[in-house]
This record gives sequence, structure tokens and C-alpha cells, in this order.
Amino acid sequence: MPIISNTFSPSFPFKSAHFNTVYRPLFMKDTIEYQRKRITTWDADFIDLDFSLVDSNTLVLLIHGLEGSSQSNYMITTSNYLNTIGFDTVCMNLRGCSGEDNLLLETYHSGKTDDVAFIIKYLKNNYNYENIVVIGYSLGGNLALKYLGEYSNIPSEVKGGIAVSVPVDLTSSQAELNKLKNKIYLNEFLRTMKLKLLQKAEKFPDFQLDKELLFKASKFRHLEKQYTVPVFGFDSSEDYWQKASAKPFIPEIKVPTLLINALDDSFLSQECYPIKEAKEMKNFHLLTPNYGGHVGFMSSFSNTENRWLEQQIGVFIQEVIGIRHAHNIHKNL
Repeated sequence: MPIISNTFSPSFPFKSAHFNTVYRPLFMKDTIEYQRKRITTWDADFIDLDFSLVDSNTLVLLIHGLEGSSQSNYMITTSNYLNTIGFDTVCMNLRGCSGEDNLLLETYHSGKTDDVAFIIKYLKNNYNYENIVVIGYSLGGNLALKYLGEYSNIPSEVKGGIAVSVPVDLTSSQAELNKLKNKIYLNEFLRTMKLKLLQKAEKFPDFQLDKELLFKASKFRHLEKQYTVPVFGFDSSEDYWQKASAKPFIPEIKVPTLLINALDDSFLSQECYPIKEAKEMKNFHLLTPNYGGHVGFMSSFSNTENRWLEQQIGVFIQEVIGIRHAHNIHKNL
């Protein structure tokens, strides 16, 4: 498919990537009432699912980003919008992100797709949906894309996927996050992650956490060296970045999939725009607006006008489940 034309033109000051990135989490106060269901995992842990149902035959699974949850604004606004156009939603809270610490030392990471596969299998076996669509944001988008390309036994009910603001190449994107322009975002991620690691160290005395190094940590790799690498069995941070990145798995995706990455997203490197794959693949669509920031895509101060992202998601879902003719998607978007 050709690259989908850019259709997003926000008003000032939303043309600023940083303004667009911070406006949604800081100032959008959308609400929703979920129905929570706790799922026991194969390894004696739990994952909390938050449903919002309107009696549809299509279920949309949403996966949040790093240190997010079902309460992240983009999860709420998407769920609300999809409900209004007739789709059920379920938000997957990654381990340790639902407001309660999970039971195991292991939580989640950018490439831990076994949890995604487990939840999709659970939804298939316990509900009667004709269609399931997977949506992921940032880290959750990396999980969604990697799952769709990594697993050869995806249920037939899974009709497509959507990923938003995704660092599909972790090696280069982590280097981008280390730049001065992203220092505020990085520090906030590290702050919450450090608190969670301290909590894990209290619960698991055998977990060897160097608290002095933890407090000094200023990059993701400093936390990965103490936690992600040893706990999940990687050889190094570089090994983790390579194995967890979704980009190598994109050519294996067999269902219609849309990636929306803004060109001004300060988290993303040049390698995070898989243009070659989009041009050569039948099922992979790439939308790269000039503006939007990181999981922002806000166009104005008006709540009613700030639904560009949700509308793109809604149109694509309608396409992949057959409501409109699929090969006209680039025109509709």
C-alpha cells in the first residue's frame, strides 16, 4: 500500500510537538465507567481487564504505553468513541499497572507479547465475538505489532491491528529519549519506574537491587541493567532492544494493520518510520502526520474537535471488519 496521505492540521499552539504531547495527559479530563475482570495467568499471576460494553459483535483490545493504564486519557477517549460508533472495548492493564502491584517479580517490558497472546486467547475462548481488533499505544503499540508478526497461530477472529506513536526500533528510540529535548519525559518515566522497583525489592528480598545505583539512574539502560536484563534473561540492554523491537516482525504481519506515527514525535528516531515496509506490504498501512507529538494528536482547545485520532481508529476498524471496501482505506483516512 502507498503511504497514507497526511490529514491532520491542528491549530496553534498544537503545532508544537511538546505542547501536543503534554496537553492530553495534563488537561483532558474524560471519564468512563469500566467493568473490571481479573484474569489469572498461566504463571499464577493476574492481569486486570477493564471492559466497556455496548452489546457489539466486535471487541477492540486496547494496550497502554509505558507506565500507563486503562485510566490513561487516550485509552478512555478511544473507548468512549468506539462505544459511540458501536464497538465493545476492553483495556488490558499490563502487569503492575492496574493500581495494584502484580504478584510476581516479573512485570512487563516492550517485547513481552506472551501476555498479549494469552489475553487474546482468553477473549476468544470466553466470549463470542466475531471480530477482535488490537490497538496499542507507544510501548503497547510495539507489543501489538510484534504480536501480530511474531505469532503464527493468531485466532481467525483477530481481524486487524492499530498502533499509535510506536518506537518500533528500540535501539535508536532509546537514544532519542536520552537527548535533552526529552529530559522531562524521561525523568518522569524513571521516577515511577524507580518507585515500582523499590516496591519489588521489598516484596522479593532475593532480588538484588542496588538502591544507590537506582537513585542515580538517569537512563533506561540503568534500570534495565538492574531489572529487565537479569529478570527476563536478556544478555544486555542491547540484546533486549534488539529482541523486543517490533520492526523486524512487521514484514510477517498477515492481517490489515495501521501504524500512526507523527513526524514531529520527539520520542521517535528516523528508524521508527517503516516506510519501506509500508510501500512493499499489502497489509501494512503507515500514516505519518506532520504534527501530533507523542500520543497527542490534539487539534484545538475544544473537546468536541479533539477526536482526529479516534476517528482514524474508528474508520480503520470499520474497514478491516468489512463495513467498507478495504482497498479504499487511504481515501477514507
